[in-house]
Amino acid sequence: MSLNVILIDDHTLFREGLEGLLSRRNINILAAVGSGQEGLQLAAELDPDVILLDMRMPEMDGMDVLRQLRKNGFTKPVAMLTTSSDERDLVESLRSGAQGYLLKDMEPDQLVLALRDIVAGKTVVAPDLAPVLARVVQGDSIAATKEDLFSKLTPRESEILSLLAEGQSNKVIARNLGISDGTVKLHVKSILRKLGVHSRVEAAVMAVEQGLRTNRGSQEEAG
Repeated sequence: MSLNVILIDDHTLFREGLEGLLSRRNINILAAVGSGQEGLQLAAELDPDVILLDMRMPEMDGMDVLRQLRKNGFTKPVAMLTTSSDERDLVESLRSGAQGYLLKDMEPDQLVLALRDIVAGKTVVAPDLAPVLARVVQGDSIAATKEDLFSKLTPRESEILSLLAEGQSNKVIARNLGISDGTVKLHVKSILRKLGVHSRVEAAVMAVEQGLRTNRGSQEEAG
């Protein structure tokens, strides 16, 4: 399956090199641009499957672009592509609605696999940063606890949220719980509304913070 990608990166050599590498791996680059503003415009016009977004850019940096994309109602996945292994950048990206945090020194084939996983609904963090994420989550450095928000969730919604936190897609969750994709989507929409977040990734990060774990079996509630 060919993926349609917009690449936003201000370094021309890197951008053109990556465009060539991805194109040879059945990735369709709809556009490769060097400014955030141009990227925002093209995202609305071209509706890509995923956006690859550089973190450090002049004028409008990647985090600003990411937030503006979500504010504009762009719901497709966005993956940050950066040289930064700073845990604050990682957490802020996920909180702002990114579904991937990838490092620029990764192998092209790894990048392609990561993009396919991200488009399939998974949250992908560079392998080197997985321990960083775990360490940040285990500490209280992300945010204050939000137990009052989680108390609003039904048992089924809590169950689905725990599966989201494991990186499962709607289809996999539906299959695991024996319900339809449409029912999962409705539950996810309700979860996002109750938690006051805009993306499933933000909800998943909150779930990990709260130590929400899958607990299926004892209480099976009808979907």
